[in-house]
Amino acid sequence: MTHGRLQDKVAFITGAGTGIGAATAIRFAQEGAKVVICGRRAEPLNEVVQQITQAGGKAEAVQLDVSNEAAFCAALEAVVKRHGKLDILVNNAMAYSWGALESTSTADWHSNFSTSVDGTFWGTREAMKWMKPHGGSIINLSSICGVLGTAWMAGYSAAKAAIINFSRAAAAEGAASGIRVNVVIPAVVETPATAGMLSDAASRQNTEKLIPMGRVGQPEELANAILFLASDEASYITGAALPVDGGRSAVLVTAL
Repeated sequence: MTHGRLQDKVAFITGAGTGIGAATAIRFAQEGAKVVICGRRAEPLNEVVQQITQAGGKAEAVQLDVSNEAAFCAALEAVVKRHGKLDILVNNAMAYSWGALESTSTADWHSNFSTSVDGTFWGTREAMKWMKPHGGSIINLSSICGVLGTAWMAGYSAAKAAIINFSRAAAAEGAASGIRVNVVIPAVVETPATAGMLSDAASRQNTEKLIPMGRVGQPEELANAILFLASDEASYITGAALPVDGGRSAVLVTAL
């Protein structure tokens, strides 16, 4: 099953029990990586590990909330101790609140940052320390909400925008050590997180009308973009923010 684009690389993927994270873990393993996945719930993580190992890949799971700085940093250190290195980090875990700005509490506002921004910062900081001797690739997940204004999601939008410019700064610092830092920017992808907005035919059709390609994305399509940025094929790409959104961010309006 090994194709070799990530042969013998050690990769850590956050929020990998479902959706984009799970698809990325499976894709990485297909390409020969040793994959360590984390998330808050053990059951979906174990299912992903089982799927990978049954197909002949290498994977292990760590139950972890990346908004816990000490636990996240310790988990990354443990990976390096077990496997001798860390080559790839994918900061995919996120959390969000939804609601009108005028009724958003400070606690709700902060909840958007503790996982998405703080977790991405802690993961990137620790990974850069471990990658410094040999280089590596860090891929951070943003969102179209971090590029275009989205009503009812001010906190999430602000957090996802922060990830883009944080990653540019990290790329500038890591480049001399061969550490590449890039961002992938999805729009609507068919995952458990978007199940509500795609739950009926009318809602799905209204969403798809806004996407030039006429359909929502699949987790595997995001995973393929993440794989490219993680691989040596992207050896001269750092500080980039790549939309993988069916053209959604390229248009002001589309014909309905």
